[in-house]
Amino acid sequence: MRCRLVSALVGVALAVPLHGPSRAQEPLDVRAKYTKQDVMIPMRDGTRLFTIVYSPRDIGERYPFMLTRTAYGIPPYGPDEYRTVVGPSAEFTREGFIFVYQDARGRFRSEGTFIHHLPFDRSGRPNESTDTYDTIEWLLKNVPNNNGRAGQWGISWDGWETSMGMIDAHPALKASSPQAPPQDQFFGDDYHSGGAYQLSYGFAWMSSNARARSAPTEQRTTRFNYGTPDGYRFFLDLGAAANAIKFFGDTVPTWNDHMQHGTYDEYWKARNVPKDLGGVRHPVLVVAGWFDAEDFHGPFRMHRVLQEKNAGNTVLVVGPWSHGGWARGDGDRLGAIAFGSKTSAYYRTNVELPFFNYYLKDKGRLDLPRALVFETGRNEWRRLDRWPPEPVTATKLYLNAGGRLTFDAPAPGPGGVDTYVSDPARPVPHTAEVRTTEGQLFAIEDQRFAWSRPDVLSYETDPLAQDMTIGGPIAATLYVSTSGTDSDWVVKLIDVYPGDTPDPQPNPANVRMGGYQMLLAGDLLRAKFRDSFSNPRPMVPNQRTRIEVPLGDRYHTFLKGHRVMVQIQGSWFPMFDRNPHTFTDIYHAKPSDYVKATERIYRTSVAPSHVTLAVMAGAR
Repeated sequence: MRCRLVSALVGVALAVPLHGPSRAQEPLDVRAKYTKQDVMIPMRDGTRLFTIVYSPRDIGERYPFMLTRTAYGIPPYGPDEYRTVVGPSAEFTREGFIFVYQDARGRFRSEGTFIHHLPFDRSGRPNESTDTYDTIEWLLKNVPNNNGRAGQWGISWDGWETSMGMIDAHPALKASSPQAPPQDQFFGDDYHSGGAYQLSYGFAWMSSNARARSAPTEQRTTRFNYGTPDGYRFFLDLGAAANAIKFFGDTVPTWNDHMQHGTYDEYWKARNVPKDLGGVRHPVLVVAGWFDAEDFHGPFRMHRVLQEKNAGNTVLVVGPWSHGGWARGDGDRLGAIAFGSKTSAYYRTNVELPFFNYYLKDKGRLDLPRALVFETGRNEWRRLDRWPPEPVTATKLYLNAGGRLTFDAPAPGPGGVDTYVSDPARPVPHTAEVRTTEGQLFAIEDQRFAWSRPDVLSYETDPLAQDMTIGGPIAATLYVSTSGTDSDWVVKLIDVYPGDTPDPQPNPANVRMGGYQMLLAGDLLRAKFRDSFSNPRPMVPNQRTRIEVPLGDRYHTFLKGHRVMVQIQGSWFPMFDRNPHTFTDIYHAKPSDYVKATERIYRTSVAPSHVTLAVMAGAR
């Protein structure tokens, strides 16, 4: 990267000032500052993509392009209808770029056929990579007063579009920012995790965004009417996921595709983006949120590849945000949890705009580390020269008798097993809220609603005698058995607040912070995939088996007086579809397949179930 990087030993973290320089902000008037042009840009196969170009009226300088391509529409449509803000934020609108918005192939006013996450194809078949290339080529030749450089950005689906545009990129593409980009949707992004299907999200997204169309249109699909605010009841009554055909019929082809691809087969492997990112050579700003309930894993998968293949040209930013939270609001809190500063505003002003200004305009001085991450708990930004940070110590917390979580392994001896009954007719909810989707706050939600259930096992440490900071991946190693032939094992890592923690002020939700069980990380494994996501095999009833459950990355300090808790349960519904405890094609499971199962967690010296944390040096 051409910017001046922090000079630091690996893993040394420096606090970052929380507020950048301020200046008076003039009111925004996009119509007064920009012209608007609607165009149909031809692709190499003759398909034309609908595009809106906002160009600065001030032609005293030449401007770079800022491109975003999307499946969500680019309203307002019509030459006399203007957005209130153009670009990633109001700061970009004021700065001045040529902003380009494009309906992706087969979406809204663009021509062609929409294929959900159309894979990259080196044979030359048009795809999102070639469409990005062709769009930039056309813009350079046909939009006046450009400086010959282009940048691209996008969040969520648009972040995926951005990552696709990075593959075999146009030479004029000088900077990209994929933000919350789904990268491999069988592993933690949008539709699957641990082999289980993300039911409530998949249903909501498909019903609103993936219906087949008969012709180009400006109209969004009407949102699905669940007939109730209670998604738990709706999806319980639905039964197996494939039963959604009674609502969708043949109008949502992608849903039907998913129902035919329940393992990690060629359909999903072709849609694995990181395998095609090895040739990226321009600067990339990867953005993620610690509490992103939709696309948390994708940014880290992408960054792992780029940190190696595009070394020196890639920056990772991770803040205390929900999905896309860095692009809206101040970011000073999420639900009941306050972060001590305006983290989103800081990112937009001091990271995102300077990044694009530097690489697209040769403007300013860029002082970004390889990784800029927010340390939750202590609530400070940290500058690191790599992610995950080093040095760390792999520290095991063991499940022990009496619901204790200890740094000492179980002592030799008999016993050492905890049991619960997992009932698919009464699955453990993923949230205490009554809602149809997973929601933006569940990833940081108080887990006391689950802690009180008999089918949730909880283990916690004594109050910590000193702060303990973790940085990097978290993983659970469990020794388990089930009376069925398949089961889900959900593991949650939780920060338990002291009983005398004051309540937030103001407190409209009447949250009680004393004893608050803040979800920090969580994930699951569908046991039939314990050895292979491509070749599932049944569990042997009542036979002890070792399984691994990755929980993702975190940078968090458990403060002195807090407790570390681990919860284990057999379902996380309706965020994930239910396991019937029968080895079968779960998407098409019959009602008779759903049975109760007795689940056992072993915690002995020969079967020491534990969670492994990456504890920062000197942090415990």
